[in-house]
Amino acid sequence: MPLTFLTADRDLDDRAAESAALPHDEPDHWRRPYRPGPWRVGAAAVFLLLASFVLLSAMIIALAGSLPGALAVAAIGALVIALALRLLRVGIWVSAQGLRQVNLLQTTTEPWSTVASVRTRQQPVRWLGLPRTVQGQALIVERRQGTPLRAVVTDHSGDFLARPEAFEQAADVLEAWAAEYCA
Repeated sequence: MPLTFLTADRDLDDRAAESAALPHDEPDHWRRPYRPGPWRVGAAAVFLLLASFVLLSAMIIALAGSLPGALAVAAIGALVIALALRLLRVGIWVSAQGLRQVNLLQTTTEPWSTVASVRTRQQPVRWLGLPRTVQGQALIVERRQGTPLRAVVTDHSGDFLARPEAFEQAADVLEAWAAEYCA
């Protein structure tokens, strides 16, 4: 007897029979059509662990009597927490309004009226966002005018490394969103 209430895939399992291309209830809300991958979640967990040590250090410094030093170290801990949370948000988000590309330091929102196409392409991609490049697939968002958006969703990113079927599924869902709203 499967315990579907314990799995993150319970909504997708219920809708598998429908085989809907766009499994969403409220298209006006921004949502990422794929789950963050284990590499991204692991990196965020390491940053949160580091932040806990930094905040513990701030508490020890405060108890030692140096309040300005404790505040400075606590601010560093808060920045590390903000970095970890932002790292979890990196990726492509979609809604009926458009497509939002969230990077570590900036967010770009494109209305569907300015998006020409969303497709996958073979090209050199960054391995886990590092400067090293390998041959792989990238999801390319081409604008009607201007340059394409920088590829954040690749098969070697923190969300899809060693998970090619998850990349294919996410690319299919994003292409289906684009097919529905790019007219």
